[in-house]
Amino acid sequence: MSESSQHVTPSAASQDSEEQPLEQRVDNRSQRPNTDAFREFMASGWAAPETTNTARSEVAEYAAARRAKLSRLFPGERLVIPAGAPKVRSNDTDYRFRPHSAFAHVTGMGVDHEPEAVLVMEPTEDGQGDNGSGHTATLYFHPMAGRDSDEFYADAKNGEFWVGPRPTLQQLSDEFDLPTEDLSGLEDAVTVNAGNAALGGMTIRLVRDVDLNMDALVDTSRLNTGVDLEQSDAKDANLTEALSELRLIKDDYEIGQLRHAVDATIRGFEDIVAVLPRAIGGERGERVVEGAFFSRARLEGNDLGYDTIAASGNNATVLHWIRNNGSVKPGEMILVDAGVEAESLYTADLTRTLPVDGSYTDIQRKVYQAVLDAADAAFEIAVPGNKFRDVHAAAMKVLAQRLEEWGLLPVSADVSLSEAGQHHRRWMPHGTSHHLGLDVHDCAQAKRELYLDAVIEPGMVFTIEPGLYFKAEDLSIPEEYRGMGVRIEDDVLITENGNENLSEALPRSPEDVETWIQGIWNRSANA
Repeated sequence: MSESSQHVTPSAASQDSEEQPLEQRVDNRSQRPNTDAFREFMASGWAAPETTNTARSEVAEYAAARRAKLSRLFPGERLVIPAGAPKVRSNDTDYRFRPHSAFAHVTGMGVDHEPEAVLVMEPTEDGQGDNGSGHTATLYFHPMAGRDSDEFYADAKNGEFWVGPRPTLQQLSDEFDLPTEDLSGLEDAVTVNAGNAALGGMTIRLVRDVDLNMDALVDTSRLNTGVDLEQSDAKDANLTEALSELRLIKDDYEIGQLRHAVDATIRGFEDIVAVLPRAIGGERGERVVEGAFFSRARLEGNDLGYDTIAASGNNATVLHWIRNNGSVKPGEMILVDAGVEAESLYTADLTRTLPVDGSYTDIQRKVYQAVLDAADAAFEIAVPGNKFRDVHAAAMKVLAQRLEEWGLLPVSADVSLSEAGQHHRRWMPHGTSHHLGLDVHDCAQAKRELYLDAVIEPGMVFTIEPGLYFKAEDLSIPEEYRGMGVRIEDDVLITENGNENLSEALPRSPEDVETWIQGIWNRSANA
């Protein structure tokens, strides 16, 4: 008998609905038995869990070094860094969980096994903490329930029957070389001895807006101990800023993970080229392209690093076009901006603008070559000792000169490049570079002097991505330019002597792109 056809009188149903708390009603569909006989039966007859030792992860020593650097910035203060909670997609259905990037960086944890976990760094005497630092770190985590508990089958949020196995406290401790405690002890760990530092209390710094329960717990503790909330908000912001700046220079582990993400992304672009013939002419051809890349991201990584942009024709002039519901028409170019996120959560970020027929038209080639020349000019500047902002300036100089040559600028290139001009930005409104790492726009909370105004240093990883976008409705330009957008984006690692294009294996020149496309299509035809 279906649920809708069960015999329940309207008055009884209405009465039950009024008496049952709102938060419990979502469980009505489960119709779970609640008898002693059922609970006893469910607790029996299960094989013993595996007891194999968990190997120490490669990232553990790198994460410990990151925490030691963080410790030096906040002596004598308790630092609270949550992983965050799952985010609701619809009603009781969550998105796949991804921990906050600051938590992932200082613990080394990726994927989805630590929802609602919290790292607490407790101050010690200087040099007496972990790695000779001034803090000891403890990971608070909700461990897997035993199969003899009701949670095993009855808790849709944490039960193994619903969400699969979780590591034990010991397994996490072994893998990441971190002391672990049950999440039930978190409140005491965060609030004990907390209060006004001037009165002998412990200052707490929290990464806010990650876990609402943690925000409420810390704020309540502050209110109860007379701590000024406005001053505390500023301290919390300083912690977030420091955690962002900690990622400006990548360590060897991070660089290795970014290489892996870039390599997988390049294979995803090969998948895109293979499906281009199928995308042409369909009602939603852009989604054929989007779907091909998503399959690669899930096969080789954790997920997409960000929503894929698959923008054909005039859609390519919309900088963050992620609807991807347009058609792909013969003779157009399609701009694809995509990145695979590795299991470690490090992501690539690459863009290529491809001729859907396999060959660029003359006007497409002219615009594409201008963007490529701008990118090459930026690469020449992206070396230690120059400023981050210089990379953008180099690309803009090339684009402004080309726009002048084509007769599109209402002023000279020199006037356009001046602070009082900037006319060329009508067709290139975004920045040329951004840092890359755990976030596609990594280190975004770093101070201006350490980001835009910073001197480029070895170990930085950022994008180089100039573009030109000529909207179909732009009446200031000749018709032959209208309705096309071109962007070329690569991921660059700054080295001691210059830079390395991590995505060099993905063709960049128009000739190489055409040859690459034709080669993939020929292999597909002969397969």
